[in-house]
Amino acid sequence: MSDWHKKTVTQLSEALHHGTISSETLTQHFLGRIAQHDPLINSFIEVSSDLALTQAREADAKLAAGTAGPLTGVPFAHKDIFCTDGVRTTAGSKMLEDFVPPYNATVTQKLFDAGMVMLGKANMDEFAMGSSTEHSFFGACRNPFDTEFVPGGSSGGSSAAVAAGLAPIATGSDTGGSIRQPASFCHLVGIKPTYGQVSRYGMIAFASSLDQGGVLAQSVGDAALMLEAMVGPDPMDSTTHQVAQANYTSELDSAEKPFKIGVPKAFVEALDDEGQSEFHRVLDMLQSHGHQIDFIELNIANIVIPTYYVIAPAEASSNLARYDGVRYGYRSPHAQSVEEIYLKSRSEAFGYEVKRRILMGTYVLSSGYYEAFYHQATRIRAILRQRFAEIFEKYDFVATPSALSSAFKLNALDHDPIAMYFSDLCTVSVNLANLPAISLPLMQHKGMPLGFQLIGRHFDETRLFQFSYQIEKMAPWDHIVSAVKDSQ
Repeated sequence: MSDWHKKTVTQLSEALHHGTISSETLTQHFLGRIAQHDPLINSFIEVSSDLALTQAREADAKLAAGTAGPLTGVPFAHKDIFCTDGVRTTAGSKMLEDFVPPYNATVTQKLFDAGMVMLGKANMDEFAMGSSTEHSFFGACRNPFDTEFVPGGSSGGSSAAVAAGLAPIATGSDTGGSIRQPASFCHLVGIKPTYGQVSRYGMIAFASSLDQGGVLAQSVGDAALMLEAMVGPDPMDSTTHQVAQANYTSELDSAEKPFKIGVPKAFVEALDDEGQSEFHRVLDMLQSHGHQIDFIELNIANIVIPTYYVIAPAEASSNLARYDGVRYGYRSPHAQSVEEIYLKSRSEAFGYEVKRRILMGTYVLSSGYYEAFYHQATRIRAILRQRFAEIFEKYDFVATPSALSSAFKLNALDHDPIAMYFSDLCTVSVNLANLPAISLPLMQHKGMPLGFQLIGRHFDETRLFQFSYQIEKMAPWDHIVSAVKDSQ
C-alpha cells in the first residue's frame, strides 16, 4: 500500500513537481484514508470529494505546463470557520448547519490561488469556543494517538486530521490558543502569526480583536510554506497590516545565533514534575547549542485567564448577535411570533458552551458592570502588551510550555468549565498581546505529546521560523507516530 500520507508537504511538493505522483492520485489516496479512518476520528464535518478531484486535475494541468507553484496540487484540510464558496461552512454549529457561503474567505481564496486541493472542512468547537473539540454540533473529535482522549481545540479537527495522516497540512484559527494547544496535544507544529498578518475576511468571527488564522503542520518548513501563502494585506479587512511580502521558506536556514531566550518561571513551576523534567530537557538542549537561557519574572498567570474570559466573551456576545433567526442561519420551526423567532432560534441552535459565553459577555458589557469588568480587562491587556515589549528589549524569544499537561480524556472536564478554561493558560497572553507564537512537538507527558512554545516579537515570524527550524534540526521529531497514521 502507498505511504504518501507519511510524507511532509515539502516532500509531496517535490514528488508532484518531479512527476512521481499526480495530484489526482494523491488526492484519491487521502480521500480513501478519510473514508477508512475518519468514522472513528471524526475530524471532518464535510468531505468535498468532487471539488477536491476537480482542483487536483486543474493542478495536474499546471504541473504539466510548468506553471505550478510550490503548493500546487497539495491537499489540505480547511477549518470549518473559513467561508468557502459553494461548500457548506458551519463553524461547528447547528446555527449554520445548512449555510453555504456565496463567496470565499480571503484565506480560502489565497490557498486556492496557490493551487492547493481542499479535502474538506475540519471539525471544530462551535464558533471556535472550546479547548477540546467536544463542543461541536457534529460530534466530538478524537485524538489519533489515543481515541479516548481529546485532540485539543478549537482547531481539533485540523490537528487530528494531520496527526492521523488524513491530510498532510491544515488551516486553523487561534483566539486564545486554538492552534497551539491542539498542536501540542497531537504532536504537530502549530503557528499563530501576529494579529493582522492573516486576513479575517470570511473567517466566522468569535472575538474580533483576538482571532487570527494560522497553520497546523508536520514540520517547520511545511508551516512556513503554507503561512507564506496566507499572509498579506487585504482591502476587505482593515486590521491587516501593510507589510512586505513574506519569504519565510527562503530564509529558514539563515538564522543568526546564539539567541537569547527568556523563560517565565511561573509557567515552568505550574507544570508537574514530569512536565518540568521534559521542559528542562529542551532548555538544556538549547543551551548545549549555544543559546542563552534566562529565567525571568512574568507573573501573569493569575490575571490572563480572567482578562481573556472577559474580553473574548464580550466580543463574542456582540459578534453572535447577528444570528437572530431572521436574516440567515437557523430559524426555529416552533416560533409563533417575532419575539419567539429570536428566542427559540437562538435557544435551539446554540450549544451550551456558546450560550455560557454569550451570557458572560452580555453581563460584562451591561450597564453597571462595564467599568468594573470590561474596561478593567482592557487596561490589564495594555499593561500585558507593555510587559512583553519590555521583555523583548532584552530577549529574542520567550519560551513556555504550549500547555500545562498533555491531552485529557473525553468528557473529563465536561462539568468543570473553569478547568477547561485554564487549559489555555500558556497561550492566551499571546493573543491578548497580539504576538506571534509557535508550538513545537518536543516533549511528552504521561505517554502523550506535549508542545514547547516560542513567542516572538510583533511581525517577527521570519526569525520565529528560523529558530524553530534550528531546533527541528537539533532534535528531529518523528512525524509518524500516530497509530492511525502508521496503519495502511
